[in-house]
Amino acid sequence: MLRVSDPMTNPIITIYSTAICPYCVAAKNFLKSKGLAWTEVRIDTAPGEREKMVERTRRTSVPQIFVGETHVGGYDDMMALHRAGKFEPLLVGA
Repeated sequence: MLRVSDPMTNPIITIYSTAICPYCVAAKNFLKSKGLAWTEVRIDTAPGEREKMVERTRRTSVPQIFVGETHVGGYDDMMALHRAGKFEPLLVGA
């Protein structure tokens, strides 16, 4: 996990992921390119976390990305928000 953004002033980014998920890698690479930090929750090594993820998102695929308590969705959802100019405002709590 990269620690560049300030969790005291910015919402915490959480990514539910697995080791073999290429979209998880792409999501983390995107966040890293933005200088952002995240908390990774591996659902393949902690089975109880998969159940929590499904309860929070109603989805079974990874990655599932949260900015603070806002469910962004998967990698494609995050990139669509970014292209629409709506991802960055989430990062400052807007």
